[in-house]
Amino acid sequence: MRAVTIRDERVVVEEHPDPSPQAGEILVRVRAAGINGADVLQMRGRYPAPPGSPADIPGLEFAGEVAELGPGALRFELGDRVMGVVGGGGQGELIAVNERLVMPVPDELEWVPAGGVPEVFTTAHDALVTQARLVCGERLLVHGAAGGVGMAAVQIGAMAGARVTATVRDEANRAKVDALGINAIEPDGFEEHGPFDVILELVGAPNLPADLAALAQRGRISVIGISAGAKVELNFQQLMAKRGCILASTLRARSLEDKAAAARLVERQVLPGFASGDLSVPVARSFGLAQAADAYAFFQQPGKLGKVVIEL
Repeated sequence: MRAVTIRDERVVVEEHPDPSPQAGEILVRVRAAGINGADVLQMRGRYPAPPGSPADIPGLEFAGEVAELGPGALRFELGDRVMGVVGGGGQGELIAVNERLVMPVPDELEWVPAGGVPEVFTTAHDALVTQARLVCGERLLVHGAAGGVGMAAVQIGAMAGARVTATVRDEANRAKVDALGINAIEPDGFEEHGPFDVILELVGAPNLPADLAALAQRGRISVIGISAGAKVELNFQQLMAKRGCILASTLRARSLEDKAAAARLVERQVLPGFASGDLSVPVARSFGLAQAADAYAFFQQPGKLGKVVIEL
């Protein structure tokens, strides 16, 4: 099979042996795979793949057709359209994956948007609903809403009945997010728009002092992105006075059991939103497999809105 391959801190397309599904696994013919920030970090040698995932083939999410069933795999049939979150290897023509990590692709989605669903919608749902316990009527702030996880988060928040505000630095993208019915604001001075019951932090540690200032009583801050920095000095007296909570997590290195549980929640609570029209997958641009290097270069440019997807 051909796959996006990391070589000397850049990506190329190379041939690899075809994987074979083991017990409880399915082999998927990948049709589309989204690019995520972790893929770029892995390319640069700063985020190694977890054990069991290929060290040189990036890709945390994929969508494709079931091509082969491993021993004991019973959830899907040959030809089923499926998608899932993996520790790596999603950007290859074939991937063997435990069937418990895989979800059906909603009928409403073509391959390109489907390839950009699993990682960002699972991450956003896990951070907002499972961890931060966002409920109807609460005030939600999403930082960095123009990215894949941010766009998923504002839609999940709105579908949950929250009052959603989103920070978007690019003025043109701010207008597009605002057109979705989301209150899109400039990042600078965002704390003046609070208080917020839940804050999804996708930018990094420099936002945390202002996040605390914007937090409501019993509010929750969920940190899942640190691209702008990982260290900051905080006034915990302020957090204590608000009886607030700071949560933080990553999805990639979790156990099979944890990832499977997250996938089942997304199946039940998120995927129906594509049928109802509450959810969509904004795609900034898609690229063919041969243009993988261009896709990674485009992903790293500022000013995008939504996902960058590789078609295989």
